[in-house]
Amino acid sequence: MLKFIKPRRAGMMSRGKSQSRDERPTNKPDQTVTSGGSSKKQVLTPDLETNLREIKSILNNCSDVVYREFVFAQNEQLKLALIYTDGLVDNAQVSDQIMRALALEVPMSVPGQQITKARALEFIRERGLCIHQINESAQLEDIIRSILSGDTVLLVDGHATAIINKARGWEMRSITEPEAETTVRGPREAFVESLRVNTALIRRKIKSPNLKVEALRLGEVTDTDIAIIYIKGIVNEKLVAEVKSRLERIEIDGILESGYIEELIEDSPWSFFPTINHSERPDRVAAMLLEGRVAILVDGTPFVLSVPTLFVEFLQATEDYYHRFLFSSAIRLLRFLAMIITLTLPGLYIAVLAFHHELLPTALLLSIAAQHESVPYPVIIEVLLMEVTFEILREAGIRLPRPIGQAVSIVGALVIGEAAVRAGLVAAATVIVVAGTGIASFVIAYNLSASLRLLRFLIMFLSAFLGLFGLISGLAVIGIHLCTLRSFGVPYLSPLVPITGVNLTDTLIRAPWWAMFYRPRLIARQNQKRLAQGLKPSPPPSRRKG
Repeated sequence: MLKFIKPRRAGMMSRGKSQSRDERPTNKPDQTVTSGGSSKKQVLTPDLETNLREIKSILNNCSDVVYREFVFAQNEQLKLALIYTDGLVDNAQVSDQIMRALALEVPMSVPGQQITKARALEFIRERGLCIHQINESAQLEDIIRSILSGDTVLLVDGHATAIINKARGWEMRSITEPEAETTVRGPREAFVESLRVNTALIRRKIKSPNLKVEALRLGEVTDTDIAIIYIKGIVNEKLVAEVKSRLERIEIDGILESGYIEELIEDSPWSFFPTINHSERPDRVAAMLLEGRVAILVDGTPFVLSVPTLFVEFLQATEDYYHRFLFSSAIRLLRFLAMIITLTLPGLYIAVLAFHHELLPTALLLSIAAQHESVPYPVIIEVLLMEVTFEILREAGIRLPRPIGQAVSIVGALVIGEAAVRAGLVAAATVIVVAGTGIASFVIAYNLSASLRLLRFLIMFLSAFLGLFGLISGLAVIGIHLCTLRSFGVPYLSPLVPITGVNLTDTLIRAPWWAMFYRPRLIARQNQKRLAQGLKPSPPPSRRKG
């Protein structure tokens, strides 16, 4: 650990002497690190051979980078060079719209007039290329980044400017149904690993010019594309500025998944509870944006972050807004009950059996006492043994291949539970309590469920030593901690704490759509109205017969 800390500390001190923290570059390194070396702030030269030599020296030992040199169709004395990364470009576009167009089929500007070297770049840019999007750059750093990002770079002899063609076309996973957030009713599409596909999925949901998509790059080595999405006129501008500020302060070698960013920008890194939500459903993210939130998309992952996050969001599902409000409200109350069971049932079971026998009916107490006669361990050991076993089976079911994992998680739990009861290691009532707790945890969102599973062990130990007083004290500490949490400045328990009457229509229950007039007040501060009043449906007036 000391070997890691000392060099890092020395590097930070040396940078601090030359410039202050505010003056340092935020998300842009001073140089682009590539697989073969680094390119400082260099520019191209008019000589094609010199430019190729410089690029090849930077991309040394990169066998997937293709260099294609050819001559211009209008002037065989003019040399061109096309550079791209194999596997990251659309080969059909490169062959038909760039190579064929420039080497064989480029049209005459004036019949019989040859294109000179001085006019070659302008002519190719305006009439020679059939690519839908092109850029120009003279910076070697931009050219290297474009090549490694999947673009094609065209160098023209005699010109110190390169044409960057947007011809990306790598293999990607097709749009499928969401696996982590399944629903009975609703859209059947989920985000994929391509950033541009994901932004298009959101754009298809919200066809508004106020939907803004801002791009930046993070990771000094990976140079990962990031997108910040929000709706101008609804979102709080201070929230957008805060998101950008936190992202720009990140200095890391690589961003491979949105979880990297989540840990680097959250408000309370030591809290058990997640203060940043993530989703793989475009409709859910679109709904978040319409409430005034900001979405953060990372290239290479199908999970999109949304900020700020409220505690009640983890007990809500996208499907709640697609069913009728009566059914959705009942299901949402069931989730709150499942959350209480997940957190407190094992601790309550331990506290009652260890300290408060009088709370149980006599018949039930005698039945449980008879089950524990042959068990050699105290109740806390029984519950811990079964809880740890259940968590191991749960983790095994996730990590193993799906057909095998389902068999291990279901059959394993049944077999081990039955064997443990027959062997006299645990009581049958303990197995029922642990199984019921595990099933209840599946009802809640996975990221909140993981937090409750950890806190459940704390509640169990407090109940084993202090009884119901320990259980209540643990719940009180958790409640106080939740009241102190913030997510990008917004109280974590709002609209419950502090109570906001106009927003209580979408907390414990889901009010009908015609009664939810306003967006969350503490999130969308500028434009809170989202629904016109007087939309409650009613039957048509009865007509008088005759």
